[in-house]
Amino acid sequence: MGLLHTYSADVVWTGAGASGTTGYTSYSRDHDVRIGAKPPLPGSADPAFRGDPARYSPEELLVAALAQCHMLWFLHLAATDGVVVTGYTDRAHGTMRVEAAGHGQFTEVVLRPSVTVAAGSRVEDGGAVDDARLGALHVRAHEHCFIARSVNFPVRCEPCTPRTEPTPVVAAPSA
Repeated sequence: MGLLHTYSADVVWTGAGASGTTGYTSYSRDHDVRIGAKPPLPGSADPAFRGDPARYSPEELLVAALAQCHMLWFLHLAATDGVVVTGYTDRAHGTMRVEAAGHGQFTEVVLRPSVTVAAGSRVEDGGAVDDARLGALHVRAHEHCFIARSVNFPVRCEPCTPRTEPTPVVAAPSA
C-alpha cells in the first residue's frame, strides 16, 4: 500500500438569512469553502439551481481541479524530461447531464491545454520538442493525475497546437 495523504476542507453555509430553509426559494445557496489559513473561496450552486453566478459552483471547481491536476503533472514530467515550458493555459470544459428526477452526473470533461515551449528547447536525448513529444507528456500526465484517476467519467485531453517562444534577438556589441 502506498503513502496516504489526507485533505480537509470546511464548507460553511452563509445563506440562511432570516428564515432558513422554510421553502425552496427562501434561502441562498451561498457558502464559503475554507481550507486552512487560505482566503475563503466563495461558493454557491450553479445559477440553474438558484445559485449566485458571481460565486464558484462545485461543478466548476471539479472541472478546474481536473485541469489543475493535469497541468501540475505535465509541468513536472516536462521538467524531468528536459522540456522547457514557458507558458501553459487550459480551456477545460465539462458536460453534466441532469435527469428528470433531479439526479445528475458528469458525462465527460475535455481538457484543452495550450503549451508554450522555449525556442531551441531540446530533451535530454537530443530530440526536438515536437507535437509527438508533448503529446506523450500529456498522456503520461493523464495517467498520473490523481483527480482524473478518481472520477467515474471520461476525462479526455485534446492539446492545442504548441507554441514556441520566439528566440530573443541579441544585438552584436558595437565597436
